[in-house]
Amino acid sequence: MTMWGGSKNDRPENGDTPEEENHNGRSTSRRSYERQEPNERTRLIDSPRAPHSDGYLDPDDPAVSPYNLWSVRFLRYFTVLFLVVSFLWWVLLLVSIFISPPKMHSRGSGFFDFAFTCLTIGNLLVSVIFFVAPAKALRITTAIISVLLLIDVIVILAVPRIRLEEGWVGIASAVWAFFIAVWCILTDRVVAWGKREEEERLTGRPETRRTVKEWLAVMVATIFATIFIIIALLMTLTLGIRSRDATLSMFGERILVDGEKYQVHLACVGNVSYTHDKKDPTVILEAGEVPLEYDFEHWAYNAYQNGTISRYCYWDRPGYAWSDNAPSPHSAGMSADALSEALAKAGEEGPWVLVSAGTGSIVSRIFSSRHMKQVTGIMLVDPMHEDLLHRVGSPGHGFMLWAYGIISPLGLERLAGALFKGRTREDRVYGRNAYQGGKFIKAQLQDNLVADSLSKNEVVSARNIQGSDTPLVVVSSGIKCRTDSEWERKQKDLTTLTDNLVSWDVVNKAPHQVWDTLDGRTIMEKRLGSLVKKAAKMKTPQ
Repeated sequence: MTMWGGSKNDRPENGDTPEEENHNGRSTSRRSYERQEPNERTRLIDSPRAPHSDGYLDPDDPAVSPYNLWSVRFLRYFTVLFLVVSFLWWVLLLVSIFISPPKMHSRGSGFFDFAFTCLTIGNLLVSVIFFVAPAKALRITTAIISVLLLIDVIVILAVPRIRLEEGWVGIASAVWAFFIAVWCILTDRVVAWGKREEEERLTGRPETRRTVKEWLAVMVATIFATIFIIIALLMTLTLGIRSRDATLSMFGERILVDGEKYQVHLACVGNVSYTHDKKDPTVILEAGEVPLEYDFEHWAYNAYQNGTISRYCYWDRPGYAWSDNAPSPHSAGMSADALSEALAKAGEEGPWVLVSAGTGSIVSRIFSSRHMKQVTGIMLVDPMHEDLLHRVGSPGHGFMLWAYGIISPLGLERLAGALFKGRTREDRVYGRNAYQGGKFIKAQLQDNLVADSLSKNEVVSARNIQGSDTPLVVVSSGIKCRTDSEWERKQKDLTTLTDNLVSWDVVNKAPHQVWDTLDGRTIMEKRLGSLVKKAAKMKTPQ
């Protein structure tokens, strides 16, 4: 039989134990007390068992934390806030690659500002995840990143062409990335100071050793920071190449179009001439899948020197060579309107003979249907048929273009080409390596997104209203027709665009770029001469 000490009135009621009764008068019970997260108050004040005999805590005690300082908590809150803001900006930039929000279109590709924001988020994630594991190595690596980002900001602001292409969106993204890198350095230093202060105050000495967990955290954070250094360095070198390419002179001029949202490059060769009081037609060249200046324009220049044509104009579609990127989405019909506006602002008037290749034939056909009175002849070189636009617009191809564009700011191929293969500015701007540039990739991605929808609808409508008496020449690739029966059938169908077919030639050994072979160039120039002569007899408004 258990005996209770004290009077009856002092005995517990309702079955309470003495231990529970002893704590009923306090603010917390022993159970709730034990469930509390340990902090310096519970360790040093409420729990006489925790401190050592000298009154200090063990260095491994959870209460020894830099979070005890309001300045450290303040920095963490703002770091998390910056991460949220950067993520929202990242989402907006991702969307703008496909659909340009109002006032956010930049004349460049938009891949560089996206890359800067990815780097920003990476720095912030490392800072948040390894917040209480400050390290000198992490501060040094982040300082290197900040220096590289500062160089990027200076280059963007100092080079007029890059500043124009990146716009306020790219500049803001670069400046924000630099600010965040500096912020991460400051945060790491403050946390290191706070950690040392709390260790001295609560344990009596600064802790010089690290646990295995802390060493692993420092190692992982430093590895990530080193990767970020490599990324920032590659981006800086790529900006240097872009600065070099911006010094390449061009023939012709850039003209603002589409409400002055972007510029397109237009150039004309030869003087306006008249024969028998009639104006000779001007040939308008439209590129295929590669910039026109690479070799297609060279063929036209030879035809001009040979006297086959008296005058020709050529332009770069948005994103090609010296032209800016257009806002997204951008269809073939929008390119045709941009060409029309550029010609009007340059004072160019018809009659025109349109010469186009590959996918550029889609733009020329739409342009012809919208300028039927001024277009007196059409020449299509291995043209793309509207029924085959699904090849251009395939989702798999679009994803690969997007992925290629995302990594394009690293400039891996361009840097390797410049350093080890002797690639020149001409190669990168309009030559063999133009496909590696962000602007060109963005233009290809824009074509992919609307090829089998908006662009197809535009060219189908153009075919329905195309003038039936317009002289037409079709020159096809023999290799392409032999290896792709569907392509051959569609080439034949394109010969019925008008009722006035001048000729249809299938150049036996010619590839898709028919002008790459001597036979192809010879046949093309011969057919163009016949087309121009026939077009000159067409009646056009004076």
